[in-house]
Amino acid sequence: GATSAAALKDPRNILSKRNIYFDYDQFTVKDEYKAIVEAHAKYLQANRGARAIIQGNTDERGTREYNIALGERRAQAVRRALMLQGAGDGQLTTVSYGEEQPAAMGSDEASLKLNRRVELVYAAQ
Repeated sequence: GATSAAALKDPRNILSKRNIYFDYDQFTVKDEYKAIVEAHAKYLQANRGARAIIQGNTDERGTREYNIALGERRAQAVRRALMLQGAGDGQLTTVSYGEEQPAAMGSDEASLKLNRRVELVYAAQ
């Protein structure tokens, strides 16, 4: 079903979407990503043994220290949203990589946009 671990790997299932993107210098979860967050929260609620690591990332602008803090704020914002929708506190871990793990290497706006993200990574069950 939609709440089984197989759903996480099904490209037709919203659960296969694990990236939540942010505006420059922002850590507000935008409306267009609320459905993704809600789907993952429901999955976690239905699978209490599941664990997710919420990885905060930023683009390369700003200092390393600033970006680690911003990545953490992004991860915490997603964590709060997941918990409001039913995920359990003990199921969620946050980590910030700041600018250290770019999804795209370029410095153009398209690349920077891909790097301003939170990735949801499920721990192997």
